[in-house]
Amino acid sequence: MKIGKINLGERPIFLAPMEDVTDIGFRMLCKRFGASMVYTEFVSAEALVRSVKSTQAKLNISDEERPVGIQIYGRDVASMVEAARIVEQAHPDVIDINFGCPVKKVAGKGAGAGMLQNIPLLLEITREVVKAVNLPVTVKTRLGWNADNLVITTLAEQLQDCGISALTIHGRTRAQMYTGEADWTLIGEVKNNPRIHIPIIGNGDITTGEEARLAFERYGVDAVMVGRASFGCPWIFKEMGEAVHPESASPMLSVDDKINLLLEQLHINVERIDEYRGILHTRRHLAASPVFKGIPDFRQTRIAMLRATTVEELTTIINSARERINGLSPSCLA
Repeated sequence: MKIGKINLGERPIFLAPMEDVTDIGFRMLCKRFGASMVYTEFVSAEALVRSVKSTQAKLNISDEERPVGIQIYGRDVASMVEAARIVEQAHPDVIDINFGCPVKKVAGKGAGAGMLQNIPLLLEITREVVKAVNLPVTVKTRLGWNADNLVITTLAEQLQDCGISALTIHGRTRAQMYTGEADWTLIGEVKNNPRIHIPIIGNGDITTGEEARLAFERYGVDAVMVGRASFGCPWIFKEMGEAVHPESASPMLSVDDKINLLLEQLHINVERIDEYRGILHTRRHLAASPVFKGIPDFRQTRIAMLRATTVEELTTIINSARERINGLSPSCLA
């Protein structure tokens, strides 16, 4: 599979762009464990144009994580075009346009999935961004605004005609948010449309290696994108990659290996951001990580993780959890 001239191999697995999740430390670890492509947290076009420092910081990328995409969102042509030009100067491999975020503060203001209520503007933004930059431009969107407006099959052709290099489809409507099951049948319908020649990336409810394998086999997508299942679990890309490509299997990671990776993520984030925000970014992963599943009465430990304010305090809590895990019998962790 290729996006522009970027060769991503056969059946690649991508890390989805997620606000407050896909910081640089997490992206680097996901890349190490087999993510074929990673994306930054999404970037507000208006904030970027206004030179908001916290937004500009999201453009920081590392050569170690390439190929990497920077995702932008907005609701008017001028700011999206200017933002795309600013992003291009950060030298990502891909610029991705977010037409899929369902949260009220984004979609409710007409951006993200809100654009699905204004298809002409959505297409105009896409055309103008494609024309404004020399990098491959991709789009991530949903099936439609709600069950009565499943526009993706037609929209996919229209977006392709705008000049995008790939399309990611989340198998839900905006109305569904993240509830219910993702519907991959429409994703497969887009992929199997003989008029579609750009890569189609499927997204939604891929949580295991077996689900990733079946997504490729049943729906023929060119790539699979993983979102929430990656929280606190950068090694999931190893597990999924080995399910899709069994010949690449390598020894499983131990619990200690996994906890050491979470600590590494903490130190990368603190070093590259600062202690306060680095901890904020990391503890979301710690609280969600499956590595701690099975610890009796983990709730109090989870609360302590979420309240920790220094690296020393958080490290102590993590290592205490490690000791408790190592003291459990294997059946308790099953």
